[in-house]
Amino acid sequence: MDPDAAKTTRESLDLAFRISNIMDTGLDRQVLSVLIALCDFGLNPEALAAVVKELTRECSSSLPTPSALSSVP
Repeated sequence: MDPDAAKTTRESLDLAFRISNIMDTGLDRQVLSVLIALCDFGLNPEALAAVVKELTRECSSSLPTPSALSSVP
């Protein structure tokens, strides 16, 4: 990749990451980069967003609550 293209890519990812933080998505830079790459490969962004939401919801529901942790011997 030529230096100008690499710089543009990096700047685009930086901007997308700042927007992601403003929107409080909880996505880190690496995950965001993968999601952008998947969209670039032609995956449907709306379907991808639905998968991310579902995985986030499943992960948060499977985490123990603080009260459950306090009852563990």
